[in-house]
Order: sequence, then C-alpha cells, then structure tokens
Amino acid sequence: MLKNLIRSGARALLAILALAAFTLPARAADPPLVVGFVYVSPIGEAGWTYQHELGRRALERALGPRVKTVFVESVAEGPDSERVMRDLVAAQGAKLVFATSFGYLDPALRVAAEFPAAKFEHAGGYKSAPNLATYDARYYEARWLAGWLAGQASKSGVAGYVAGFPVPEVVQGINAFTLGMRAANPKAQVRVLWLNTWFDPARERDASQALIDQGADVLTHHSGSPAVAQTAQANFRTKGVRVVPYPSDMHAFAPEAQLAAIEHRWGGFYTRVAESVLAGRWKAEPTWGGIASGMVDLAAVDPALPEAVRSGVQSRRTAIVAGSLKPFAAPLRDNAGVVRLATGSLDDAQIKAMDWFVEGVVGTVPKAR
Repeated sequence: MLKNLIRSGARALLAILALAAFTLPARAADPPLVVGFVYVSPIGEAGWTYQHELGRRALERALGPRVKTVFVESVAEGPDSERVMRDLVAAQGAKLVFATSFGYLDPALRVAAEFPAAKFEHAGGYKSAPNLATYDARYYEARWLAGWLAGQASKSGVAGYVAGFPVPEVVQGINAFTLGMRAANPKAQVRVLWLNTWFDPARERDASQALIDQGADVLTHHSGSPAVAQTAQANFRTKGVRVVPYPSDMHAFAPEAQLAAIEHRWGGFYTRVAESVLAGRWKAEPTWGGIASGMVDLAAVDPALPEAVRSGVQSRRTAIVAGSLKPFAAPLRDNAGVVRLATGSLDDAQIKAMDWFVEGVVGTVPKAR
C-alpha cells in the first residue's frame, strides 16, 4: 500500500511540474547586442562604404538574433560624426560602434570617453583608448599586385592614381602600386592627382580624365565612388584605358576596362569582434590584417588576360601571403633619388608613418590635413 501511495504521489508531482512548464512565463532571452555603423558616404552599389555595408550584412547573417545592427550613412567627418555616435549609444542602445572613416577618430575618442561601457572600433586610426580599438588592412599588399598587373597591361608605361587625402594609408597604396608596376616595367611612372575628399564623383571623374590626357592608360584610385572605373570604361574603346578599382569589384561599371579589383572584406572581422563583445572578452587591441587574414585581396582578375599574366599574379600573391615577397623591400629610393632603405624591408612602424613617395611616382605628398 505504501509503495502504491509513493508511486501515485510521484505521478502527481510530475503532472504538476509539467503543467507548470506550460503555464509559467518563459525566461526572457538575452537582449541582442546593438551594433552601430557610421558611414562617411552614401552606401551606393560599390566603394568604401558599400564594402563596410556588406560587412554589416554578413555580421547579421552570421549572428542572427544575437545582434541588432543600425547604421547612418553620409555622415561628415567632424562634429556631425560625434553627434551621430553619441546618438547611437545614448538613444539607440549601441554597445559596439564601428566608426568607418579616418576623420572619425577624434570624435570617436570623445564619445568613447563619455560612454566607457560601450566599445568602439575605428577604421584606420592611430590612437586608442581603454574602450576604443583601431582596425585596418594591409591594402598595400593587394596594391602591389595591382601595380604588377598594371605594369603587364600598360602600353604607355604610365598609370594614373586618383587619391583622396595624403594620409599614410593612401601614401602606402600609391607607393606599393608603383613598386609593383616597376617590378613589371622598371621604367613605369605613376601620376597622382589629389582630391582632398573621400567621395566626390564629379571631381573623381575630372581627375581621371586629366590623368588619361597626361598619357595614363591604366587608372586606379583611393576614393569612394565608381567614377574612376566609369571614366576608364568611357575611354576603353578609343584609348584602351584599363582600371583596377578600389575597394570593390566594379565590373558592372567597367565591364571591358576592369583588369582586376582591390577588394575589402569586412564580414569576418565584424563578426569576430561582435562575438568577442558578446562573450565578454573584447580588448582594445589594434588589428592590421593582410591578404592572409581575408580582409583584403586582389579579386576578379580578368579571365581574358594571358595565362602567364594570371598565373604570375597568383604566384606573387602566394609569395606575399608566405612572406617571401615583401612589397616594401630594399633597395628603396624616393622620387627625389634619395636612398630610403638599403637593406631589408620596412617595418610596420615605418610603413604606418610613410609620408614620402618612391621612385617612379610623379607628384608630391602635401602636408596631411
């Protein structure tokens, strides 16, 4: 009799627990991590901001309901960016903010000091804080490959480079492209025109045409719109102009003129950073990844190019990843003929501070803003 009572009581207890499972309110799920993105130009269909936007979308796909992302585009560098970042944290609840343009650094530092519980990541910066890290890619690795390809393709031996601002990141790219081009053609020249803006399609187009008029039959750029690629395409059939666009595949804008594309890929990095914040292990450590990291690459190489050229690009890419080909290896002379490096290769500190042009660049480095 006692055993039967115990069994009956156990069954009754299980029934009560099962009923409670259906009737008690479910435990609230952890709220998603709100991640904010600040963009310096319209998203558009290609270019600097577009690549960051692709990274944001990849982050959403990878982490799903664990994150909620918000973005603001066409945010001017300076006070306006500070206002936007403050609003992302204070009003929209962002605990992680990606500030994706060089001129956002000081505004981001001020907002980071105001909101120490939030985490900030700044693209291309050179200063940090306990809750602000910097991230960048070794674009110069892909630039060197683009230059070598340009040297193979150019008939005039002259390339044109449309450049935004004279900050070290841009100077690195110009120098690496020139060194790569001269590795293919030791007499090659790279002509530079400065925009003093990151995004202005009309000025990008005018600068591109001016460089073509100066004899350039290959163009590349460090600017934010497809205007350089479009200008190359407009001159392809009459002057044979080719282009290596940056930082997106712009084949849609230059279907005949594009040789290859220097491409930024931020999705993996953005996902890893968000995961580190969710796991409570984020640290304010700088990131500077090259081709091996997946953050940058030379992509969409024209399949119509000779096999020797395409395989030459691939073998040199492999050498860069392996470290046996260093884009800034000696001997290095500046464009005034002064020896800057007699042996070895430039270290990271020297590359990050680069404010001079290598031999073969036609132009000057103005004082940075």
